Amino acid sequence: MSLAKGLLGAAFFLLPSSFFVSCSDFLEIEPMNEVVLENFWTEKADVASVVNGCYEVLESPDCIQRMGVWGELRSDNIWVGSNVPNDINELLKENLLSSNSYCNWSKFYDCINRCNTVIHYAPEVQQIDPNYSEEEMRANIAEVTTLRALCYFYLIRTFRDVPYVTEPSIDDTQDYVVAATPFDQVLDALIADLERIKGDAVRRYEVERYEGNVVYLSEKNSSRITRWTVYTLLADLYLWKGDWDNCIKCCDAVLAYKREQYEEMLKRVGTFGNLALFHGIPLILEKTAGSTTCGNAYTEIFGSGNSFESIFELYFRTNQTQKNTWVANFYGDSRNTMGSLSAASFLAKDASSGKNEVFKKTDSRVYESTQGSNSNYAISKYTRTSVSFTISTSMSKDEDLKLSSTRRTTDYANWILYRMSDVILMKAEAMIEKGTDFDGAFHLINTINKRANDITTTSRSDSLKLADYNTSKANMEELLLAERQREFLFEGKRWFDLVRFARRDGNNTRLISLATRKYIENVNAIKIKLADPNIVYFPYAKSELKVNPLLKQNPAYGNEEDSQLTK
Repeated sequence: MSLAKGLLGAAFFLLPSSFFVSCSDFLEIEPMNEVVLENFWTEKADVASVVNGCYEVLESPDCIQRMGVWGELRSDNIWVGSNVPNDINELLKENLLSSNSYCNWSKFYDCINRCNTVIHYAPEVQQIDPNYSEEEMRANIAEVTTLRALCYFYLIRTFRDVPYVTEPSIDDTQDYVVAATPFDQVLDALIADLERIKGDAVRRYEVERYEGNVVYLSEKNSSRITRWTVYTLLADLYLWKGDWDNCIKCCDAVLAYKREQYEEMLKRVGTFGNLALFHGIPLILEKTAGSTTCGNAYTEIFGSGNSFESIFELYFRTNQTQKNTWVANFYGDSRNTMGSLSAASFLAKDASSGKNEVFKKTDSRVYESTQGSNSNYAISKYTRTSVSFTISTSMSKDEDLKLSSTRRTTDYANWILYRMSDVILMKAEAMIEKGTDFDGAFHLINTINKRANDITTTSRSDSLKLADYNTSKANMEELLLAERQREFLFEGKRWFDLVRFARRDGNNTRLISLATRKYIENVNAIKIKLADPNIVYFPYAKSELKVNPLLKQNPAYGNEEDSQLTK
């Protein structure tokens, strides 16, 4: 679906099915726009319905799969799995054409239009419905403004310049053939929007529930946009802009809130068996107090979902109105350990023997995220509900782990967009780029690494050494990128990380060096191809170019047949 069609069609689909059933005769005699204006936007329940619809669009297969493909597939994390679809296979070989289905962006614009519609109509509803307060209206507008910014952020990181529309399609006479707005202008607009509404966003929807010394967290606080989601997304936007001070400021706001939340809970329960402070930052322990096995952090964050560390995640687990098809189809489900994608072998090979180039043998994340499957490594992050294993510095083979796990029996794994680790590592990156506190940045990175290696006391020495990295900015950047890869493996972030650094470097040298580590064949040809600075972005879909003459194709794809590598 083209941008124009996607926008013009979205207003009709905003109405709930019950509305169509009860008003079918009316729809035949009144224009659609009048129905929307006069019969739908009359009470706050109508606003809530459309806000919920924005989340549902993001959970749709078209959106969730593109979040994974756009953010992960071209990176060094991902390789061929089982029964690979052709469009995915071509992307893995860097044969990216405008006819590839993953160049289609229509579902993201569907979500954007729904958000625009709420922003347009919510103030009118607030004037009509006495039960809809101004505070609620402003919170709803803040919520969808953030969801809209998130959609545009995915689009500009993937395509660079994109049509930027902030008005809803509510009139058939409107022209939605729109030229692309440059990356930096969209980025600045998103930052301005979020800065404007950040104070209106809900701090939390529900307080924690306590039963004895057990704390029950509400999933609403991490499955809907909160003020802390706004600050975290702002930090990410500032990171891409190169505004280090504002990035750090936003990260500090989130970290301060999480410390406040931790201390508040601590007063109620007295002690925690699964949370601890790492350099003053509360994180979930890999090994709970009194336990001899690791895997607790994975089980809480990815298995159960909506953990203490979660900032924002798409909520499939209980709603179950839609399946998380990205995890189920591409990582594996209850029937198949291997999905359409697998882990690049260098990420997991020889980890338990201490010979892996990415992970130390004591790093829990490699065993939580991958699983040996014949000669390949299946992606196990999100596919398991729980995992337990024993780590020691003396182990030499996988059997020494005594790993046990429970695979997910349904296809409703939540998908995490932001969590505490994002905030910590974004702040560390901004500090490195600012260049004034390498030691402070190192300690933030080491906070993540300590947790992963179960270093909670002085009984085991740190796997990272400050003196190895704080001598230069280049060394610190290398450490930061390596830790982000370890921490966010298969979470849809790696390719975007490489693109962000390439933009900052002004060339693709570092991106090429890292992204091509997974290749065995055609390596030189892929390196030559990736040298084009434009190639790191996707082409506009061929179908979009046909309906929107104002779009000009990415020059890297000007002659697509010539750009294909030998198959």
